Amino acid sequence: MKFNPMQFSAEQIATLLEGKIEGNKNVAVGSFAKIEDAKKTDLAFLANSRYEEFLYTTAAGIIIISEDLELKGTVDSTLIRVKDPYSSFAFLMKFHQEKVAQQMVGIETPSFIHPTSIIGEKVFIGAFAYIGENAKIGDGTKIFPQSYIGKDVQIGENTTIHSGVKIYNGCVIGNNVIIHAGTIVGSDGFGFAPQQDGTYQKVPQLGNVVIEDMVEIGANTCIDRATMGSTIIRKGTKLDNLLQVGHNVEIGEDCVIAAQTGISGSTKIGKRVMIGGQVGVIGHITVAEGTKVGGQSGVTKTVREKNTALNGTPAHDHLTSMRAQAVLRRLPELEKKIIELEKTISHLSIQKDTNS
Repeated sequence: MKFNPMQFSAEQIATLLEGKIEGNKNVAVGSFAKIEDAKKTDLAFLANSRYEEFLYTTAAGIIIISEDLELKGTVDSTLIRVKDPYSSFAFLMKFHQEKVAQQMVGIETPSFIHPTSIIGEKVFIGAFAYIGENAKIGDGTKIFPQSYIGKDVQIGENTTIHSGVKIYNGCVIGNNVIIHAGTIVGSDGFGFAPQQDGTYQKVPQLGNVVIEDMVEIGANTCIDRATMGSTIIRKGTKLDNLLQVGHNVEIGEDCVIAAQTGISGSTKIGKRVMIGGQVGVIGHITVAEGTKVGGQSGVTKTVREKNTALNGTPAHDHLTSMRAQAVLRRLPELEKKIIELEKTISHLSIQKDTNS
């Protein structure tokens, strides 16, 4: 399957971005590049002043810059001035990505598609993919090679399932979702009942996972199905690579959670929560809306106050944590001062006894 590269003129780009052209409006570019590495056929941007020096030396065909930037020298590239260069460049990359994706239509062989499954229009299914019984795949969805879509799975429109993703039976995926390679959705929750003889009896995991619209999930993340009911990832949330989301967890809208975080079962995460990397969250607690948790923290109890910043293990108020860390670094110095004070007090006590 062949994809044509992007070929846009400066005039076309400026129209898309509502920008102002300085230079040759007919110059065309076919790829994206960093400003310091760009060639004549590349589109670059400048948003950070630390890279401004490259504006005057780059070979880029077109550069997106701020409408407020005052030039300090001669620029050979065609410039397009916009309000926000970074956002504009990101918009163009997404636009290009969507154009390429639109060309990915059809079913590659060999692949298995159960005759009872329902496949929408303009769908792409890569080689060695498996689509199970009664599965439903929405219009415009892309399922890359070696993915597994289990029985009764529902996937919405314009969703991307990258290579090697496994979606277990009965799970529901919304519209415009992106799930990266190696992620597993709907594996059994970690439920085992201890027995009198010291063994553990598996508790059946009969629920599913529901992932709402506009969610993105990084590579090799595991989201467990619920024991009963649903594990839920709400609309707009972004999960990094290598996360563990336990059974019956609910993550609210527009959260961002960084890599190697683990969230134990039945925990409820509010809207717009930000969690740094390598954070551990125990089970059966609630984390309030707008909470920010610093990397490597351990959240061990319910967070009730909204928009709280936490840090440390166990996690507590961020400012208090920073002060405690500052004091901790000074402990050797403080110990020395305490010893000196003890000696001074002891000496004064001896003098007092002598004078008495």
